[in-house]
Amino acid sequence: MRVSVIGCGHLGIPHAAAMAELGHEVVGVDVDQAKVDRLNAGQCPIYETGLPELLTTHTASGRLRFTTDIREAADFAELHFIAVGTPIDADGRSYDTGQVFGAIRQLAPHLTGPCTIVGKSTVTVGTTVQVTALAQRLAPAGTAVEVVWNPEFLREGHAVQDTLRPDRLIAGLTTVEAEKAIRAVYAPILNAGVPLFVTDPQTAELAKGAANTFLGLKISYINAVADMCDAAGGDISQIVEILGIDPRIGSGGMRPGIGYGGGCLPKDVRAFTASARQLGADRAAALLRAAEEINESRTDVAMALIRGALGDRPVKNAKITVWGAAFKPGTNDVRESPALALAHALQQAGATVTVHDPKAVATAMTRNPELDYTDNLPASVDGAGLVVLATEWPEYGQADPQDLAGRAAVPLLVDCRTTLDPEPWRTAGWTVHQLGRPGK
Repeated sequence: MRVSVIGCGHLGIPHAAAMAELGHEVVGVDVDQAKVDRLNAGQCPIYETGLPELLTTHTASGRLRFTTDIREAADFAELHFIAVGTPIDADGRSYDTGQVFGAIRQLAPHLTGPCTIVGKSTVTVGTTVQVTALAQRLAPAGTAVEVVWNPEFLREGHAVQDTLRPDRLIAGLTTVEAEKAIRAVYAPILNAGVPLFVTDPQTAELAKGAANTFLGLKISYINAVADMCDAAGGDISQIVEILGIDPRIGSGGMRPGIGYGGGCLPKDVRAFTASARQLGADRAAALLRAAEEINESRTDVAMALIRGALGDRPVKNAKITVWGAAFKPGTNDVRESPALALAHALQQAGATVTVHDPKAVATAMTRNPELDYTDNLPASVDGAGLVVLATEWPEYGQADPQDLAGRAAVPLLVDCRTTLDPEPWRTAGWTVHQLGRPGK
């Protein structure tokens, strides 16, 4: 098929490259000419595992190209994916869908024949109905323009894999023709056995918020239990293993730490909480708000652990290395990063802070220029009086504790992601503290 992807960010670029990989002819649309030029040159402005290679392959073959001209996309494609951003609104609770409606207002007047618009962006329930009315009113083709809501369930750091081999597809639609278009564009994925849930639009819209909010609840729950372990002297790692054996629970996504971040979970939990309140589901809203409050407290919890690890030494004037800037490994996304929030809090408390990250130094410097950065892992430890692991990149688990101990002024490690095996570090002379686990 000939498809367009409107919006070239953390969602749109991987989706466009993956659609080309599936065999479609793809044009990506973005308003940023400099970004479009980089993409057409095969240069990826974001980091996602496997994405640079896919982008290079399909821009070179001609199957994938990018433009700022939405008329070109309208004339070219028979199916249009909307992948623009839906950041949290000024009220801090709901989605700002201005970019979604802006994209429709620009695209629809050029739709002169039958086509399908497929929304990928995360939106408030009821948005599909409004988008459909606007598109069909503005398009010369009128009701021949179909609208489907097809929410993504991508894990940042795995966006290519999750687009090409998702665990499920959801399509919120109202017509047989719209379903035919979805089955055609995703035919290689469906033929591989991936289930397709065909629903009404409002179910598809709610499903995305429900899924991400459940993940937020799960993370907040295990962090609350980690706090109980800290108070009681229990071991959260063993509790996770014990709970995870139960097939009704599972250990996936249940890693204690300093909370969730990024461009999805924080805003989706807030917006889903607001939707529950707007729908009159007050008890649901109270439960969801409690999960938010636990997540919002994680920087304070980490700071308390750090102060306890330092003992008589104050945070003020301490030389502290923070490992991690991205909100999770596998991506250079630093939006609402708990690692950067913690680094900033340490600096505000008077510490001299250096942040290391294998992939996200450039994006972090743009968002938090007040911090010092390095992409050299061994050098990041030089002269440090404390190392704080704040993003669970595998590079940190693969580092040489003996070599790093010789570089640090004080071999003291606070693992805020409870991800390292502490024994090799302790054998090398490090004192290791982890959230929810007894310190030694």
